[in-house]
Amino acid sequence: MDDKANELFWNCNINEVKSGLIEEEKEFKCIICEEAYEKGRIYEINSALYDAKRATEKHIEETHGSILEYLLDMNSTFTGISEVQRGVLKLISQGLSDKEIAKRLKVADSTIRNHRYKLREKEKQAKFFLSIMELLSENANKNINKLENETLLDAHKSATTIDDRYNITDKEKLSTIKTHMDENGALRSYPVKEKKKIIVLQEIVKNFTKGKRYSEKEINNILKRIYEDYASIRRALIEYGFFERTDDCSSYWVKE
Repeated sequence: MDDKANELFWNCNINEVKSGLIEEEKEFKCIICEEAYEKGRIYEINSALYDAKRATEKHIEETHGSILEYLLDMNSTFTGISEVQRGVLKLISQGLSDKEIAKRLKVADSTIRNHRYKLREKEKQAKFFLSIMELLSENANKNINKLENETLLDAHKSATTIDDRYNITDKEKLSTIKTHMDENGALRSYPVKEKKKIIVLQEIVKNFTKGKRYSEKEINNILKRIYEDYASIRRALIEYGFFERTDDCSSYWVKE
């Protein structure tokens, strides 16, 4: 999991999140996988020609699908919506009426109305909370993640469960890597503490290419060079949301 890509995603403003891309000085980037398209170049996609911005949009459509669906499928800790609310929002996004949604979910029409009310309240809270945080940052000239001599790091966006294990600072990360990994990226020892496991797993996943499918044998061969108990590392990469796999374990890939 590339640290800069993770930082790019979490630092996006609302419009950038909605579009799925960010504009930099020389290129446009997909905020999900950080695929970049150089300004001034023309890209051929499916026999059609596109400028950099439109090529980035086409990449997002074809590779990641709807940004709304991607956001709805994120960990509920990140989005603040429950599994039930997620289901309702997905059906609303499909253009279904409240009666159709109620029938699909096998609930009363009034239940959907209550969900709409609660989601509207959550929307208002989110708007004012973001305003508070922006004003705090401007007035104090300091972001909320900045401590006195350290910076709180963001969890990887595919994390399966968010809790205190992800309360990690940049100094803690550097110290853990120095203690548990050698200069070649191999593990000296696999940490016992969950927080430190997450840190070393974040480093280990950098050995894999996003968008590429790996067989279990290929995964094992790469992990063997990093740690002798490669099976434990492979399971942990799945458990903590760094990797996904097919049900029959025939194919693995970096989760985005």
